[in-house]
Amino acid sequence: MKILYLGCKTGTSGDRANALQRLGHEVEILDVFDCVRKLPLIGAWHRYLGFVGLASFIRTWVLDRLAGRSGLDLVWVDSGGLVSRELVEDLKRLGKRVLNYNVDDPYGSRDVNAWVQYRRAVRAYDLVVVVRKENVEEAHSLGARKVLLVYRSADEVTHAPIQLSPEDRAKWATEVLFVGTAFPERGPFFAELVKYSVPLSIYGSRWEKLREWNTIRPYWKGPGLVEKYTYAAAIQSAKVCLGLVSKGNRDLHTTRSLEIPSLGGVFCSERTDEHLTLYEENKEAVFWNSAEECAAKCHALLADDAWRRSVAENGRQRYLKNGWTNEKVAEKILRAAFE
Repeated sequence: MKILYLGCKTGTSGDRANALQRLGHEVEILDVFDCVRKLPLIGAWHRYLGFVGLASFIRTWVLDRLAGRSGLDLVWVDSGGLVSRELVEDLKRLGKRVLNYNVDDPYGSRDVNAWVQYRRAVRAYDLVVVVRKENVEEAHSLGARKVLLVYRSADEVTHAPIQLSPEDRAKWATEVLFVGTAFPERGPFFAELVKYSVPLSIYGSRWEKLREWNTIRPYWKGPGLVEKYTYAAAIQSAKVCLGLVSKGNRDLHTTRSLEIPSLGGVFCSERTDEHLTLYEENKEAVFWNSAEECAAKCHALLADDAWRRSVAENGRQRYLKNGWTNEKVAEKILRAAFE
């Protein structure tokens, strides 16, 4: 299949494009964000104005780079915050199907106006793929023709366990690890974990903006781990890996819910309906409802090497059995697009 992929070449978006290539498809990647990346105040323009005033410019930029294209089987728009309804209509003249896959919550309120263009474009796609139950009805209410609900997925290559040298394992060794961005609700939560003497190591951005920064600062080890090797090394070298859902994003699971077990880490996360569907509690993952319970679970795991090894192995086997991997999810999406 000949696929045009409008999405980032790196991160989880790049992983999805690579999965399509591994499935044998001919994939051309066009990163739409390249056209606005160097514009001043682009982050604020995206979040608060939803690229209002730039839609025509972005549309022209994309179409200029696609001049002369024909015979596409599919256009896959990943995320789609920059893609207007008019541009989707243009893309439909290039490919047999145009779909959107979005792991964020473009129907919620956390990101202010960042998804204005996306919401306007929903009705134009042949298929809209979402990762939370609420989004199904919300997409239909905006005129979506066909909506597919999937879980997020980890990548067969990027999130496969790696061989670590003793030196690297010692370098990245941690007791309780969290990798992720700071949100307002996470400040009080981690401050409480500190109060309960949980030996934390935190990597991620924006933590210095939290009111609890002075309490959390000794446990912050650096920015997010975006490089494949360092992320895998940190997960595999940690005794316990915390997973937190975003309240503002209405998450009941996140990509960490799949990536940590895929890498063989001990997944210790919030108790949600979706997590309880994905893993058997205390056997394949460990769950909690509060900071106090989380701290107790962390201390219990740290004190029991056999339990930790069992949870890590059982969790990875359950993840593989569940089949929420990029290649398998991509196959589900492609089938739905052409049904």
